[in-house]
Amino acid sequence: MFVKTNAARLLEELKVRFELREYEVDPEDLSAETVAAKVGLPAEQVFKTLVVRGDRNGICLAVVPGNAELNLKALAKLAGDRKAEMVSLKEVLPLTGYIRGGVTALACRKDYPVYIDETAILFDVIAISAGVRGTQIILDPNDYIRVVKATEGDISIPKSD
Repeated sequence: MFVKTNAARLLEELKVRFELREYEVDPEDLSAETVAAKVGLPAEQVFKTLVVRGDRNGICLAVVPGNAELNLKALAKLAGDRKAEMVSLKEVLPLTGYIRGGVTALACRKDYPVYIDETAILFDVIAISAGVRGTQIILDPNDYIRVVKATEGDISIPKSD
C-alpha cells in the first residue's frame, strides 16, 4: 500500500504520469546511491534535492544526480548569486516541510526557485523523492522540469571519494 504524498497528489492533479517506488529505509544510510540500488536505477538517474541559500536571492532548491555533488559556484552563477551555501540540517524541515532524505521540489512549503542538473534530460525517467523517506517518484524529467519550473544548468561535479 503506497503512501499518497502531497508530491504524488500534485502530479495526479496535473495529470502527470508517474510511478511510486517504495524501498526499505536505513536511517544510517540515506545516500542517493543506496536509494538508487534499492529502487533498481543507476545512481545518475536518481536525483537528490538539496536546500541552498544564495547571498542575493535567498533559498533555492538544487536537484543533482545521486552519483554527483552540487557545484555551489556553478549554482550561484546560475541563480544570480555571488555565492551559495547549503542550509543547515535544522533549517531543512522549517523551510521545506520535508525531512532530510525526503526533500522534494514538488508540493514544497514554498515555491522556491529550482535548479536541476542538465543531465536529467538524458534519461527517459528520473527518480526524485516523493516527500517521505522510503518512496521515490519515477517520472519523465521533462514533466518534472515543467511542473517545478526548474532551470537547467551544469550544477554538479563528480563525487570525490
